[in-house]
Amino acid sequence: MSKQVDKNARLAWSLVAVFASMLGVAYAASPLYEAFCKATGFAGTPRVAVEGERPVLGRTVAVRFDTNVDPNLAWRFEPLEREVKVHLGEEKLVHFRATNRSQRPIVGTATYNVTPEPAGPWFNKIQCFCFTEQLLQPGQSVDMPVIFFVDPDMDKDRRYDNVRTITLSYSFFESKTERAKTLLGGTPASGTGKGG
Repeated sequence: MSKQVDKNARLAWSLVAVFASMLGVAYAASPLYEAFCKATGFAGTPRVAVEGERPVLGRTVAVRFDTNVDPNLAWRFEPLEREVKVHLGEEKLVHFRATNRSQRPIVGTATYNVTPEPAGPWFNKIQCFCFTEQLLQPGQSVDMPVIFFVDPDMDKDRRYDNVRTITLSYSFFESKTERAKTLLGGTPASGTGKGG
């Protein structure tokens, strides 16, 4: 009888260890996937770049901005310009405005992607608000900058000759992380705040 109890106890602890390991892998999967996408441009994810010298070519592309808000988030979110024309290699600064339309403070965070998907590796962001938790008080608006460029090396690959328009799409969601809870405890919002 005692041997059977020991076997059952070992089996139970083994299952707990397997479950804990799976939970740890699941928790780490999202940040690892995000880092992989940022580094490679996989799945239409723009690459994260640094400021620097690069050639600016005569070829231009139109960059359109698409904004989405989760239905459970009482925010208005929009680009200040719907579309800009940029030369390959040219750094461009654009702004997006988020407004909290609710009667309570809310922390939101944005995800992004680029279409057409093959353009992802060529679209480079130098500065972006994505994945940064934004605290907005009731009625508060904030203007958030994005600095980007389209890699001039795209012009060397004939497969991308027909890419004339790139769409950068953002989706905002309410953040419920521990950091969001800390922000709601009284830390002021980042960005350029505007009341009303």
